[in-house]
Amino acid sequence: MKTLEYEYRFVEEIPATLPEGVLFVSTDYATAVHLCACGCGVKVVTPLAPSEWSITFNGVAVGLSPSIGNWSFPCRSHYWIRDGRVIKAAQWSDKKIQANRDADALPTQDPVPVPLPATAGTPTRRARLLGWLRRRF
Repeated sequence: MKTLEYEYRFVEEIPATLPEGVLFVSTDYATAVHLCACGCGVKVVTPLAPSEWSITFNGVAVGLSPSIGNWSFPCRSHYWIRDGRVIKAAQWSDKKIQANRDADALPTQDPVPVPLPATAGTPTRRARLLGWLRRRF
């Protein structure tokens, strides 16, 4: 791997020209973009979504999960970005790559947010409204 670390930049839009060693993150477009860590110069676009990639930010560095497998690029590089550092991952066979692509092609459903239960002893909004209505009428 040519790039061993990535600094981060939170941006509204991804710039047209990307420098090596910078991971650009656009929350407006839910996307992270960087140049491939192997040094081939190919732009790597990772959509941020529950069924795609997620980003971690610890106040100092960023990370992406799951790993980045550039199977469509000539380099076929495979790596993680964890806390700003590149961690080389094992190469995958053509069979494993195809199985992963087949799994990715299956319909997915992003998790539906579940409302948190009311804290014990704290009346819910509905209970407060019903109490107010009882007192009024």
